[in-house]
Amino acid sequence: MAKRTIDKAKAAKKDEFYTQLEDINNELRHYREHFRGKTVLCNCDDPRVSNFFTYFAYNFEFLGLKKLITTCFKNQDVDLFTENKSEQAVYLVYEGAHSSNHIPDADEIGVRPLKGDGDFRSKECIELLKEADIVVTNPPFSLFREYMAQLMDYEKKFLIIGNQNNATYKEIFPLIKSNKIWLGYKSGDMAFKVPTDYEERATRFWIDETGQRWRSMGNICWYTNLDIKKRHENLILYKTYSAEEYPSYINYDAIEVSKIELIPLDYDGVMGVPITFLDKYNPDQFEIIGIGNGGELGVECGVSANLTTEQCAALFHEDKSFRRGKLCYRDKNGKLKGCFARVLIKIKK
Repeated sequence: MAKRTIDKAKAAKKDEFYTQLEDINNELRHYREHFRGKTVLCNCDDPRVSNFFTYFAYNFEFLGLKKLITTCFKNQDVDLFTENKSEQAVYLVYEGAHSSNHIPDADEIGVRPLKGDGDFRSKECIELLKEADIVVTNPPFSLFREYMAQLMDYEKKFLIIGNQNNATYKEIFPLIKSNKIWLGYKSGDMAFKVPTDYEERATRFWIDETGQRWRSMGNICWYTNLDIKKRHENLILYKTYSAEEYPSYINYDAIEVSKIELIPLDYDGVMGVPITFLDKYNPDQFEIIGIGNGGELGVECGVSANLTTEQCAALFHEDKSFRRGKLCYRDKNGKLKGCFARVLIKIKK
């Protein structure tokens, strides 16, 4: 039991990524019209240090919010990240400033105790979720599937941080394919504050002059179901198709397009494009057919369905990374090339 508790604490530390206020502001400035008259919930944020709480509290009047609620997991380790030593999990409720300066005062923020540990899956936190119109937060990366499932179960509008690889999950990709969720504005590099005892890494890790530890990632993005202008902007295409430049897959009726900017404007069939395409995806311009991700979703959409068991075995013998759901082709020298996850798309006419 003690070991499980320690393991849980270690896992929690790896999930503690605090979002910078600048990154929050740069994304949320595109969504102002969605927030008027709405109750916002940030349910994975320590309200005592969360920049999500800071952003919404100080922009409460500007956004025209009705109410702001923030909750978080109880801090069971004073060294986890925050210096708060209280074992009591709380949630904060803010309904706007009463003073003319529109700046939130401490006595205007309701601090209320939680019976449990503040887990977003707990009954009392689910009751707060039911009250919310829009959820905005940076959920634990390791719980992304479960967190997204809860949002969909309760039919909530949301804007949350994840990584681009989340899009390849069997629980997430179908939501993107069916246009129930999509990517927000920012994708790519983002830096986060991490706990003081976060394990040092050889890359994308540093300690600033104050002793604060930082971790950056190059594949961070925002997931949302709030409609945005970017989602309806056409991707400019300028390349034309030639069989020499665009190899066909061995195990699926489609062509390989290694970079988004190389998508041919005159090709009517299915194309495999990098997962980063989702950042440019316009459902009015493209149709998503499936994904070749080397796993269950690839098999489900028919990757390798055209091959016999013997043919698959021969490809595996040639390249041990071959999987039935993984797209592959031969280069100009005849060498077998396996692809990273590819979104299978068609241009709408």
